[in-house]
Amino acid sequence: MFKKIIIAALFLILAAGIACADTGCPQVPETQGFDTSTIMQAIGTVTETDTIVSQITSLTGTVNGQPSGVPPTPPLALAAHEYYVNAYAEDTIADQGLVTYTKRITTDTAGMPTPDLYNLQAEKVVEFVGSDLGRMTSVESNTLDGTGTGTLTEDSFICPFLALVDTFTPPFCNIVKQGSDVDVTLGSLATGVQERHIVPEDGEVIVAENEGGITGLWTGQLPVSDPGTRAGYAITLRGIGDLPATGSASAYINVHIQEAGGIYNIGDIRKAEDLSYSESTTANGDISLFSKDMQFSSLVTQAGQVVVPGN
Repeated sequence: MFKKIIIAALFLILAAGIACADTGCPQVPETQGFDTSTIMQAIGTVTETDTIVSQITSLTGTVNGQPSGVPPTPPLALAAHEYYVNAYAEDTIADQGLVTYTKRITTDTAGMPTPDLYNLQAEKVVEFVGSDLGRMTSVESNTLDGTGTGTLTEDSFICPFLALVDTFTPPFCNIVKQGSDVDVTLGSLATGVQERHIVPEDGEVIVAENEGGITGLWTGQLPVSDPGTRAGYAITLRGIGDLPATGSASAYINVHIQEAGGIYNIGDIRKAEDLSYSESTTANGDISLFSKDMQFSSLVTQAGQVVVPGN
């Protein structure tokens, strides 16, 4: 275990090309995990309501004498500070019909060391055949919101091609929202959610700041950023037997990316990228097939060279 000390007021770096992406947030010392599975077969009414909200920050301490934890007291430290929020929800009601419902949710707050592991996975399959007045509605959403003030790549990457001396992952503020809304009298519905934003920790860090009227002292961990962050959502709605699904289905993804880049000075942060993306798909009536797969990933794939003044 090593410890890095950053005096933010004196930390001056210029970069001609900087790696851009989410760094992820290091795990806390105490991690939790839970796994639930649900199976229901009924004629009548079935309901399922799930809500998961997690917040995690890499540094805790004080800002102008006030405690800063979760959520952080604004602003974040000028360096090595990440804060993430993940929110997942489902609300399904199947009334007056034949219902088969199967779901599994796995949540783990440990740092995920490889790209094939996730902090949240949720999969469900629902079949519904309604009576004359039968109806099933199912609304599901997942949001990943992350921000950070950047770290030296040598402190946050294992890969030797990214963990170069004097390279920097700059500040970012990225959010992705995904989900679906289904309202049917007959249909077979399957959805899947995968999300990762917590990574292993790579040593302790102390950040001290005294600039612009802000006095801050933070302590915490550095992230191992190699796995990157990811948020995926998939939905498939089809009929049962020879009958099509009847009703409506929609799915969406909304993304807003903000990243720093170009010539960079940690005391004079400038936004270099602002990207917004929105997509929504709907179907109404007799639906033979409605399928949508939406994947978001934020991964550092190239590290730029940094020039330190005076060197």
